[in-house]
Amino acid sequence: MGRFLTGVAVVTTENAGEQYGMTINSLTSISLDPPILMISLNFNTRTGDAVLASGKFAISILGAKQEAVARQFAQRGGARFDAGDFDTTEGGLSVVRGALSQAECKVVHQYDIGDHQVFFGQVTSCRDRDGDGLAFSAGKFGSFHDFNHDAMPWTF
Repeated sequence: MGRFLTGVAVVTTENAGEQYGMTINSLTSISLDPPILMISLNFNTRTGDAVLASGKFAISILGAKQEAVARQFAQRGGARFDAGDFDTTEGGLSVVRGALSQAECKVVHQYDIGDHQVFFGQVTSCRDRDGDGLAFSAGKFGSFHDFNHDAMPWTF
């Protein structure tokens, strides 16, 4: 599955006053009415535990020039929020400033499947902007700049 081309996002949450976040490429739009996003997180992550405990998460879909942010949030341990610029959602979660899309979600369903937790989140607020998306395939980052059509905006 490592050769499957995906977009790249950062998922963030807050629980008991502490911020959590990680880079993901397992993000899917499930429904438009109501707007539902799905993320899949390994059981062995503090971010997954925090999403489960808090019942909320935010998504930042990264742009082509945000590879450094993707790498920062992909590291094990470390201070992921120490470097970089962040915005705050209406519900108080951190999102990556300049990301192509920022969405805040309330968890409406959670399932354990294999070695992952799958979260379905209803979008409660979102913002998006134009730009090329960051892509990932076969262990390498790239961009979606070769597409020559307009993206469909998230409008809820």
